[in-house]
Amino acid sequence: MDFEPKWIAWELTGRCNLNCIHCRASASLSEENGPSTTEAKRLLDDISKYYDPVIVLSGGEPLLREDVFDIASYGTSKGLRMCLATNGTLVTDEICEKMKASGIKIVALSLDGSKEEIHDNFRRQKGAFKGTINAARLLKKHSIPFIINSSFTKRNQADIPNVYKLAKKLGATAWYMFMIVPTGRGKEIMEELISREDYEEILKWHYTMEKEEDEILVRPTCAPQYYRVFRQLAKKEGREFKRRNLSFSTGGNKGCVAGQLIAFIDHKGNVHPCSYFPENAGNIKEQSFKEIWENSQLLRNLRNFKIYKGKCGECEYLMVCGGCRARAYAVHGDYLAEEPYCTYNPIRIVKEKNL
Repeated sequence: MDFEPKWIAWELTGRCNLNCIHCRASASLSEENGPSTTEAKRLLDDISKYYDPVIVLSGGEPLLREDVFDIASYGTSKGLRMCLATNGTLVTDEICEKMKASGIKIVALSLDGSKEEIHDNFRRQKGAFKGTINAARLLKKHSIPFIINSSFTKRNQADIPNVYKLAKKLGATAWYMFMIVPTGRGKEIMEELISREDYEEILKWHYTMEKEEDEILVRPTCAPQYYRVFRQLAKKEGREFKRRNLSFSTGGNKGCVAGQLIAFIDHKGNVHPCSYFPENAGNIKEQSFKEIWENSQLLRNLRNFKIYKGKCGECEYLMVCGGCRARAYAVHGDYLAEEPYCTYNPIRIVKEKNL
């Protein structure tokens, strides 16, 4: 496997105008802003010298930074594919015009419910739903492609099919179904995590939906077990299931690619394997991104599948799934431990224990 960064999410600011229950950054308006414009451009110089990843400008809420489009324009000038992740509440016609002028290729919007009361409850902000719907309308008006990211816990899991239908209706290029990883404020809702059994059934539903879907690209995210599930179900049906890819995705065919094909840089400069992984591999204020990416022991461990533990280490689907390393860390305190929300028993373990 070629461990080159294909996708980097960059938290330009820790500040946010919402207070979402699941926020991995525990963001608020009182958080610090992040790198200066000069520091931001320096990082883009550093990355573009060696790699050609998609750069997703995120937060917090990146639109709270006045220089966000200056940074996006600079990245575009360096030949990087610049994208933006926003909660949508601050999107206006003027913002859309600035997005296009700065070279933003695609925008990710957050939508966690098909109705106002569901989404606003999840986001803990009245008017958040209307903001997202309006942002989708404006992006469509200005011909800016957008993705819908939807996060789910027990409180909104029954609404999953309805959110998917709404994403299609809004004209999204893709719909990403996020299975919550308990980190940041998400630690406070451990009891709200979808059960292992429901998790598996939701992934089976996604398989059935995806094989019939031809209008919108769909992806379960932070759900690496899906790469096992769709292979199992496709084999059972005696068919080859080829999955489409979005040009702004990692392009990989493996579940968890944290620290393997993707990385996350927080507003303090710490480089993490993914946005849900609390441990960091180094800081860009002290080392170059290349040095961190190639030499970090944390990242090297994540790429060494021989040292994975428990069921993951024994599983025949290890190389296509890998288990969520951030979820293993959150639940077990060990990022190399087995995926805690997987119901599958590997063949080797079944034979040894005569299950």
